[in-house]
Amino acid sequence: MADTLELVVITGMSGAGKTVALQTFEDLGYFCIDNMPPSLLPKFWELVKESGKISRICLVIDLRSRAFFDEIMSAVDSLDNTSFITTKVIFLDSKDDVLVSRYKETRRSHPLTQSGGTVLEGIHKERELLEDIRNRSQLVIDTSETTPRQLRERLLDTFKVDDKDVFHIEVVSFGFKYGLPIDADIVMDVRFLPNPHYVDELRPLTGLDKPVYDYVMKQPETEIFYKKFIDLLEYIIPGYKKEGKTSVNIAIGCTGGQHRSVALSERTSLQLKSAGYQVNTTHRDRTKRKETVNRS
Repeated sequence: MADTLELVVITGMSGAGKTVALQTFEDLGYFCIDNMPPSLLPKFWELVKESGKISRICLVIDLRSRAFFDEIMSAVDSLDNTSFITTKVIFLDSKDDVLVSRYKETRRSHPLTQSGGTVLEGIHKERELLEDIRNRSQLVIDTSETTPRQLRERLLDTFKVDDKDVFHIEVVSFGFKYGLPIDADIVMDVRFLPNPHYVDELRPLTGLDKPVYDYVMKQPETEIFYKKFIDLLEYIIPGYKKEGKTSVNIAIGCTGGQHRSVALSERTSLQLKSAGYQVNTTHRDRTKRKETVNRS
């Protein structure tokens, strides 16, 4: 663990995008905590330092617990005076009319008007309370004309994070007879390819074994399919990234999930890694054996 711990504090006007910001930092690998009482921050950081397991933390501090809000500035000041912590405060703001509109759309009450008053009155009170910390913030972002995707991109750009450090691909092989992966974005059925199961010496092996891998890959159908499949992935994956997805799950299935799907998942993963993507490969059903009458 690095000697210096990094803390990002997200605060600002209610409805200005703190949830989107927190999710962005979570995707960046920060340990994220939402709405921690400011008075607990110094003790929390001491525990973090002692554990030695966390080096980057992002906290959201807002007005949902108003009793704690007066403690924000003293908590931030105490962190600024701590040698092992570097602190950056991000303040999210937005115009009054935009905030009112967002509250109307969600039909939620403002945190400062739950006992009475209009949304606009609550916004004005909140601005007054937040004025000091806004002036102290290292980064102020006005989200009045900003979409959630644009806010995310702004934060990624500000913190100099390359997309490849955030975006990753999960490739999983599976057997259809055990059910589809419920979290798959792309499902490819390779049961049309010749099945190594019907080759006696290959049946006990899996697609991780060279004889099975070579058998699958030497089939003319495999090579034609593979080229078309990679062309498809190379076309659509940048689109997923452009739309703000942080991961894509690609599931490749055969009948039992031991031979064809395993071999093709391995080859696909290697291809995507060579293209610069972070790829994790899982073979969900590789060690399962369940006889079935129909092996289509």
